[in-house]
Amino acid sequence: MKKKWTLEETKMLFKKPFFNLMFQAQEEHRKNFDPNTIQISTLLSIKTGSCPEDCKYCPQSSRYKTGLKKEPLLEIEQILSAAKKAKDSGSSRFCMGAAWKNPKEKDMPYLEKIIKKIKEMGMETCMTLGTLNSTQAKKLADAGLDFYNHNLDTSKNFYSNIITTRTYQERLHTLHAVRSSGMKVCSGGIIGLGEKKQDRIELLIELSNLSIQPESVPINMLVKIPGTPMADNKDVEPFDFIRIIAVARIMMPKSYIRLSAGRHKMNDQTQAMCFMAGANSIFYGCKLLTSDNPEEKHDLELFKKLDLIPENKTQTLLKEDEYKTIIKSSKIKKDQYYNAAII
Repeated sequence: MKKKWTLEETKMLFKKPFFNLMFQAQEEHRKNFDPNTIQISTLLSIKTGSCPEDCKYCPQSSRYKTGLKKEPLLEIEQILSAAKKAKDSGSSRFCMGAAWKNPKEKDMPYLEKIIKKIKEMGMETCMTLGTLNSTQAKKLADAGLDFYNHNLDTSKNFYSNIITTRTYQERLHTLHAVRSSGMKVCSGGIIGLGEKKQDRIELLIELSNLSIQPESVPINMLVKIPGTPMADNKDVEPFDFIRIIAVARIMMPKSYIRLSAGRHKMNDQTQAMCFMAGANSIFYGCKLLTSDNPEEKHDLELFKKLDLIPENKTQTLLKEDEYKTIIKSSKIKKDQYYNAAII
């Protein structure tokens, strides 16, 4: 029977001495995963900008002037080309996002075709397209979509300070539709929105107490984009962020905890501590929509220092010069890669 985390229990985790918390997180991690492997995903924006939502952190919202160029839905040849390059560079999962409030019925056959083609390449697939109804979720699942990303972002109580165009309950309904369809759930949150510690605690409780815990939990550090209402938010203290990763690992021991947006602001030591705390998934070889992800060379060097290897044993990370050759040969511009968490 799955454990239901209470507010008091979660508060006690946050109050634990740092090294005691890290030790407990390490124990949980090693029970369920090889601590020397890491799951690698690549993300692609298949439809960029002009989103009708008002998420205060998001440069894709049509309500904010961030200088983001609107892009139409990409042609399937471009998407498949990017997926092949991602696989060749060592990614085992290809994630695609569209800046929609929800997909339109006319788009569903095209999305299903994309999923089937990428599955034929032998990659896991993930999409983030906004709100889904049960029928849409079933269609995507039948096409072979492995994961659907739909973040809760923050606590239920703080949520209305961030977004007013979609309710918290709508997000939970979408997660229910995804789970009921048979797909795996990718859902996490963003740290640095101006939330209090209580909100971080309540977010992790909400995620961990879903009927089935998300298979993938992206923990994002806010990327402050000029032109959005959160451009001047206070920076997140690194040790606070590491503590959240550790608590997430303890509360969701079998989930992949993804070190997600904001990684480009973390030094090697912070990232290493996050991996020690139980993070075992990243986005590799991509650029966040309007801000940099770590350079591929930097990631390769860090993996070597930490003796981390990609989870998919049949693939190996390319050397820096090989990766650059792949990127240059692709029709997809590097700045079209983005963090699906900001949809």
